[in-house]
Amino acid sequence: MRNGLSKDLISRILGGVPKYTIAQLEKKFPPRNLPDGAMITRFAPSPTGYFHTGNLYPVIVNRKLAQQSGGIFILRIEDTDTKREVAGSVDILVASMDKFGIKIDEGMVADNKGVGEYGPYTQSYRKDIYHSVAAELLADGRAYPCFLSPEEMEEIRKQQSSDGFSTGIYGGWARDRDLTESEIIVRMNAGGVPSIRLYSTGDKAQKIFCKDVARGSIAFPQNDEDIVIVKSNDGLPTYHFAHLCDDHFMRTTHVVRAEEWLPSLPLHIQLFDMMGWIPPSYTHHTTIDILDSDTGNRRKLSKRKDRVAAIANLWADGWSPEPVLEYVFNLIVSGYEEAKMKNSALTIWDFQVNIKKLPLSGALFDMKKLEWWAKEFIATLSVDELIRRVTNWAKEYSPEWANRIDGQGDYLRSILDIERDDPKRIRKDFITWKQTLEETSYFWDDLFGSAIGNQQSAINKNILSEFLNSFDIKDSKDLWWNKIVEIAARLGIKNGDAAMCLRVTLTGRTNTPDLYSIIQVMGEHRVKERVKSGIGI
Repeated sequence: MRNGLSKDLISRILGGVPKYTIAQLEKKFPPRNLPDGAMITRFAPSPTGYFHTGNLYPVIVNRKLAQQSGGIFILRIEDTDTKREVAGSVDILVASMDKFGIKIDEGMVADNKGVGEYGPYTQSYRKDIYHSVAAELLADGRAYPCFLSPEEMEEIRKQQSSDGFSTGIYGGWARDRDLTESEIIVRMNAGGVPSIRLYSTGDKAQKIFCKDVARGSIAFPQNDEDIVIVKSNDGLPTYHFAHLCDDHFMRTTHVVRAEEWLPSLPLHIQLFDMMGWIPPSYTHHTTIDILDSDTGNRRKLSKRKDRVAAIANLWADGWSPEPVLEYVFNLIVSGYEEAKMKNSALTIWDFQVNIKKLPLSGALFDMKKLEWWAKEFIATLSVDELIRRVTNWAKEYSPEWANRIDGQGDYLRSILDIERDDPKRIRKDFITWKQTLEETSYFWDDLFGSAIGNQQSAINKNILSEFLNSFDIKDSKDLWWNKIVEIAARLGIKNGDAAMCLRVTLTGRTNTPDLYSIIQVMGEHRVKERVKSGIGI
C-alpha cells in the first residue's frame, strides 16, 4: 500500500474540501429499520430514454423481492456517462413502469423529483458523497491520482497486446501508482488533471470465491487492475465506484442484474472488502434471447434488430401491458402459467419469486407465446373495457382509426361484442389493440371496398341472388340457417359452401366469427349492398 496524501493535496485533487467523512455518511444514511428478511432492491438504469423489454426482467424480480419480503424497491438513475443522457428519460422510465403496475417505493419518480431519505437518487447529484469516500481512500493510500493520458493508455494497451499480456493499468504498467506528493504537485502545477485510481492489492494468480445466489460459489482470478474510480474530465465516479457507494449508503441488500456483469463480481467484492463494508447479495439473471427470423438461430434480443425490444414499440403496436408483464414473469418463474390456468384471477403479485431458482439458461422470447398470453387476457375483459382500451390506443397512436370510430360507439360496441356472451366459448382472436381493429376492419365500408373485387371471381351469383330474395334481418338464427340450407339444396351444393360464399361476400374473409352475428351487426342496408355488389347489380 502506498503512503497517503495530505488533506491539502486531496482537496486540490478533488477541487475542494470533502463535505463529509465516511463516519458522517454512515450517520446520515443509517441502516434501515425494517423487519428481518426485508429486501432492499434497486433498478439502476442509465437515462437513455429507452426502456428495453430485457429491462423488464430485472425490474420484475427486484420489485417482487421487495414486495414479497416487506422491503423497498428503489429507482436509481446512473447518469455518470453524460454522453448517453437523453432529456426526459426518467419520465419515460417511470411512465413505462407505471403502465406495468410496477410501484417505485423510493428514488426517482419523475425528472428532477426523488422520494426518500437516502438520496439524491441520481448519481450526478451525489458527487459530494463519492468525493468524500475517495478522499479517505487517497488519505490512507488505497487510491492514488493518475496522470496517464488517453494516448498513453492506448500505447500501453498496444504494448501489452504485442507482448502477450492482458490489457489494463496494473502492476508495473501503473506508472503513477507510487508518485510522491511533490511529484504529484509538479504535475498539477504543469496543468495535469488526474483521475483517481484504486490501488489494487489483488493478484490474478490467486483465486477469489464469490457467491451468486442462484449459481452458488464461483472462483474468479483476483482483480489486480488499478481501475479508475473518479474520472478526470468531470470529477464523476465510474460505474464500479458509484455502485459501491450507492449500494452501501442506500443499504441495498440484494442486487439482481444481467449476467453480463458477472465478470465484474470479483472487483465489486474486492471494493466492498477494501472498505470493510458488507456487500449485497448478488444474483446474475440470464439474458432474453430471440430466434433470428433470417437465420433461425438463437441470439440476444436486440434493440437494433427487434421491434419488440423497445417497450415504446409495444405500446405503439397496441400491446396491453398485463400480458407482456405476465409473459416475462413466466420466463422468470417456473409454474406460473399452470397456476394461472387454474386460477385466472391470479396475478404476478400473488405469486412468489424464489431468487435461488431463477433460470440460468437464456430465456427465449417467443412471439407466439406472447400472443397466447394476450389472447387469454383480452378474453377476460368486458366489452366496455375492451372498447375503452381500443379507443385510447387509437387516439394516441392512430389518427386514422380514431377518426373512423369517432361517433360510432354503438356500432363499435356491437362489433367487439360478437361471441363474448358465453364465458366458456368466448372468442380468443384479439391480440393487440391495433390488431383488434384490423381483425374487424371488414365492418367498415371504407376498408372493405377492395375486398369485394378481390373475391369477385369466387362468388356464386345464384347463391347470392337466392339469399337476397329471402333475406330478412328480423329472422331468428334458426330461421336464417334454414334458409341457407334450403338454398344449398335447391342449387345442389353443400350447406357450408353456401355459407362460405355469403361469408366471403360480406367480409372478404374465409374465417370469421359467427356469420349470423356479423349480419345482425352490419344491419340490413349494409348486408344488402354488399350482396348486390357481389352479384354485380
